[in-house]
Amino acid sequence: MWMLHFATMLPAFLLLFFMGTSIRLSEAMSRDEKNKLRNQVLEMFDHAYQNYMDHAYPADELMPLTCRGRVRGLEPSRGDIDDALGKFSLTLVDTLDTLALLNKTVEFEEAVRRVVTDVRLDNDIVVSVFETNIRVLGGLLGGHSMAVMLKESGRMQWYQDELLHMAKDLGLRLLPAFNTSSGLPYPRVNLRYGVRGPETRTGTETDTCTACAGTIILEFAALSRFTGDPTFEAHARRALDFLWEKRQRNSNLVGTTINIHSGEWVRRDSGVGAGIDSYYEYLMKAYILLGDDQFLQRFNTHYASIMKYISQPPLLLDVHIHKPLLPARTWMDSLLAFFPGLQVLKGDIRPAIETHEMLYQVTKKHNFLPEAFTTDFRVHWAQHPLRPEFAESTYFLYKATRDPYYLEVGRTILENLNRFARVPCGFAAMKDVRTGSHEDRMDSFFLAEMFKYLFLLFAEEEDLPFNVEDYVFTTEAHLLPLSLSTASNSQAPPVVNNVAGDELDDSNFEWTCPNTRLLFPDPAFPRNLREPIRSAVDKSCLRPTTHREPGMGRPPLRAQDFMANNPEHLELLRRMGVSLIHLKDGRVQLVQHATQAVSAVAAEDGMRFMQEMMELSSQQQKEQLPPRAVQIVSHPFFGRVVLTAGPAQFGMDLSKSSSGVRGYVTVAEPYNGCSELSNGEIVAGRIALLQRGQCMFAEKARHIQKAGAIGGIVIDDNEGSSSDTAPLFQMAGDGRNTDDVTLPLLFLFHKEGNILLEALKEYREAEVLLSDKARDRGTDGAEEEDCSTEEKGHTSPTSSEPVDQSQVTTQEQTTDDSVVGQEQVQSEEGLGSYVPVDAGEEPAVDGDSNSQSVDSLMADWQEDLEAFKQMEKDEL
Repeated sequence: MWMLHFATMLPAFLLLFFMGTSIRLSEAMSRDEKNKLRNQVLEMFDHAYQNYMDHAYPADELMPLTCRGRVRGLEPSRGDIDDALGKFSLTLVDTLDTLALLNKTVEFEEAVRRVVTDVRLDNDIVVSVFETNIRVLGGLLGGHSMAVMLKESGRMQWYQDELLHMAKDLGLRLLPAFNTSSGLPYPRVNLRYGVRGPETRTGTETDTCTACAGTIILEFAALSRFTGDPTFEAHARRALDFLWEKRQRNSNLVGTTINIHSGEWVRRDSGVGAGIDSYYEYLMKAYILLGDDQFLQRFNTHYASIMKYISQPPLLLDVHIHKPLLPARTWMDSLLAFFPGLQVLKGDIRPAIETHEMLYQVTKKHNFLPEAFTTDFRVHWAQHPLRPEFAESTYFLYKATRDPYYLEVGRTILENLNRFARVPCGFAAMKDVRTGSHEDRMDSFFLAEMFKYLFLLFAEEEDLPFNVEDYVFTTEAHLLPLSLSTASNSQAPPVVNNVAGDELDDSNFEWTCPNTRLLFPDPAFPRNLREPIRSAVDKSCLRPTTHREPGMGRPPLRAQDFMANNPEHLELLRRMGVSLIHLKDGRVQLVQHATQAVSAVAAEDGMRFMQEMMELSSQQQKEQLPPRAVQIVSHPFFGRVVLTAGPAQFGMDLSKSSSGVRGYVTVAEPYNGCSELSNGEIVAGRIALLQRGQCMFAEKARHIQKAGAIGGIVIDDNEGSSSDTAPLFQMAGDGRNTDDVTLPLLFLFHKEGNILLEALKEYREAEVLLSDKARDRGTDGAEEEDCSTEEKGHTSPTSSEPVDQSQVTTQEQTTDDSVVGQEQVQSEEGLGSYVPVDAGEEPAVDGDSNSQSVDSLMADWQEDLEAFKQMEKDEL
């Protein structure tokens, strides 16, 4: 089965092409082979840990290329990354419970003694509240849990809760950060001086990320339960309550960055990756650890919205919280790799398998997950700091399915680490996964998380020193005992329900943590979910030359001739086993089932058609173009109405014209513009209005140009479509040379097109200006808008941010290319479908009753205008 996605709702083009080959089920890995891989994990851990102890300790981290420790202040600053370093032997503290889990009890006991003796927490240094909480406080609590477990088994009888005392000391040093009116913590704190006063060198920040404020509850609640002091848990709950209250009520999503004082969203993009990831994780795990139903309700509410708006299986794409159908990015970051593991805890296995498989294919293509990659699996940010999230999800999926396939995935992770990241003094982060170059860093989470999950993946139950089912993993993979849910804590504050005035809804209490042995009566089920996605990054096989099917009576359909609304073409597709499906999210799929073709030759024709469609897209794909403007300049609009239009990849480039193209509009006959115009004498010297469909955009342009038109506007035939809910079109050519097209051609969605058609109907004449951006009506298009207004603190409602060229991908003729056939879709940030140029001035009143309808129309769209103006300010 082959599948093409025409991504009419995605910010970049996605191709998933499914090939239904028959493969055998994953064979069970022998016990000896698992033991061999388990021992390999232990050897790799020893290599990393021992080199840290030999060359870096007591420094926070190892620099594996130069074989020395990274001491903050002595090495060149790396910016925010260094906020994790607090001169508290970070890697050793972060690794404590890993030593215990890997049965290295001697090394664990020695490490605990070193931490108790050597580590200081009162350094005059500014650190990240988030990183210090999950790595150091979590590390101390995880180490304490392991020490208590070993003491109960007869070892470490000398231990008297020293790590817990250090954890409480650190918790008290973090508490000043929570002294805000909202309860959200400052992002940084001085370990010695807090956040107030000049000596702190912090406390002036106003923004923090959602994950930074929402990833506190496990560590702080555990600290309260361990010590009997409710203060820590109370502060963490208050922060979570505030984030819940500030969620966008229509979409039930949260933004990425929030003002800690006002609670206003600073960045309104929402996803499951960087900036938000562990907020969702901690809602679920707080329910598991603490048994508070309110956390489960909140998680399920968010999860439903994630699956409705963000999940585009197998992708997870950021959206805007106030317009969740509008994509915010054309790429994904590697931190979202944790999400399949969280879905396993939720009990939603199918999308977990699908997303994990997509991540695995990206890993196989680049050896590691790049820090960010596009929807067609190309590198966006090339670094890879040895992140463990993919290994984490691999472990949880194996635990849920017992499918040996995930053992093979784990083997791939091990092999890649040894082949590409291993150096004499440890393991070095990848500076560029494309070139294999290294960076002189080995973050503490590599030891804290990566080796935990890989060891658990290959270990048998008897290999483990304790039952991991009795613990919950924090986001840093530290182990907190589930017994804390019943820990005596009489001083604990009562659970505050209905923070936002909501009543607990029983419908949000779905069963979680299912018995996975009952999920897969068919052992082939996980494989059947993975199989389609596996081909997404593979190159297509060349089709051997053969004869066409005689029964079809005509040449095979070529991709360059295909029109999705042509019944004859659809019939030809059916005979080739290709079907066209309209998805609920607005995408259109072309799916080929070779077995459904009328013959083997027809099936091969179908395969060639799919390949041609991909090649055609590669030829058509050019650099992303910014949107254009259709400005109605005639009476009674006078330039106040601007319609955001999609550009064409051919014809006149309006960005190179200082004045644009101005003229009166007229409807072409035929309206679809697919044949020579019958009203050519009327169209001559005017801008032709055309309906989308029936033929290629370039063909429409040629017909109106032949009739003497000075420009063209294509109006979508999909009733109800609007650029406020869908990305703008970028019209592609027809796969042939389009240099002969010299006039400008723009695209309007149905809603915006109707505004123009209604103006033409009402006033009989409508003059418009086609340009790269709206002109000030006072200058009549003669001058550019004053760009200095933004510097003065104002945002022009018609200005757009420059396209981030780092988000533009170059297509190659391979099967992992994104395909949209004849019509390509692009998403532009910060632009609405209707924008009044001078929003702060009332429209002129000229006595015409129809001017009232214009004013009314402008008023109806003010909310969208404000939303899009805010989006222009967002750092997307």
